[in-house]
Amino acid sequence: MTPANPAFSSSGDAPVLAERRGHLGVLTLNRPQALNALTLDMVRAIAAQLVAWRDDAGIGAVLLRGANRPGKAPAFCAGGDIRFFHNGVVAGDPRVEDFFTEEYMLDHLVHVFPKPTIALMDGVTMGGGMGLAQGTRLRIATEYSRVAMPETNIGLFPDVGGGWFLARFCPGRVGEFLALTGHVLAAADALGVGLADMMAPSAQLDELVAAVAAATGADGTGALEAARGFSIEAGAAPLAAEFARIDRVFSQAGIADIAAALEREEGEFARAALADLARRSPLMMAVSLEQIRRARSLTLAQDLRMERGLVRHAFHLRPGASEAIEGIRALAIDKDHHPRWNPARIADVDPALVAAFFDSPWPQAAHPLRDLA
Repeated sequence: MTPANPAFSSSGDAPVLAERRGHLGVLTLNRPQALNALTLDMVRAIAAQLVAWRDDAGIGAVLLRGANRPGKAPAFCAGGDIRFFHNGVVAGDPRVEDFFTEEYMLDHLVHVFPKPTIALMDGVTMGGGMGLAQGTRLRIATEYSRVAMPETNIGLFPDVGGGWFLARFCPGRVGEFLALTGHVLAAADALGVGLADMMAPSAQLDELVAAVAAATGADGTGALEAARGFSIEAGAAPLAAEFARIDRVFSQAGIADIAAALEREEGEFARAALADLARRSPLMMAVSLEQIRRARSLTLAQDLRMERGLVRHAFHLRPGASEAIEGIRALAIDKDHHPRWNPARIADVDPALVAAFFDSPWPQAAHPLRDLA
């Protein structure tokens, strides 16, 4: 087995490490103590390096991975830095706006990148980590993968293109189920719902990277084939047994209808899903449901423009009453884990307020993502 390259450890100071290995460019997210959560500086560093490698004839393929904490469970990327969001919005820091604009531009860049791309979804891969991984051509899970879009847990919605890939990649109404509940997927289920392409042993990832680097030509040939050579069986996907139930329940017209349908279902799966809904923001679940359903008829660029408006509204539509600020407070600031949602009950969600989230804060010509193709 090839020894771990020093660039993959946490020994470097930079939050993103870039390495050229033959014709392969390797980008390592390097905030292991924060589960590689993205900062604005990281978003900018990744985007700049991808643009440079896109235009570099000597780079044939790009691989994304996360640095790990010695002796701890791995993480590709746990999402965005939610403390920064909370503190920045409270303080009026304009960098919060910059973060979301530039993060969504980066996600779009990964999706349209003209060279083969690979993501090692080892460990926690959620939120912003999914925004990066889902745009790559080969999404590799491991036995440690924990894949989710858990944003409703903090009063947000599945952004970073989540509306588009949950609606397009997942079968039936699984996208709605994952968006509303934040259900966490292990490797077999991630494969089963279309959010991963293969599974590889975590212990062999350094060897996999070395093999990909050795096989990659300047034109990108060989990269994906070399990675696929490490594929192993993931085993049965437990969620597949619930697909019919998910379609039956999560095809209902609204959040109240979905909750009522779950109450009529028997079994632990339905009880767990209902408990998940009970903990989340009723308003943002309603917004997320509408987001997923609109995204089914949108291009990726259109979806990202929609989501950019949604995230602006999530923090600013109701002054002093942001579900996202309250959700982050309860989870990461005060850590009381008792968010005070407004409204507190699904039955009290105002459809007019949900609709207001989908009114763009900007005219078309001034939209910060107007230039996405």
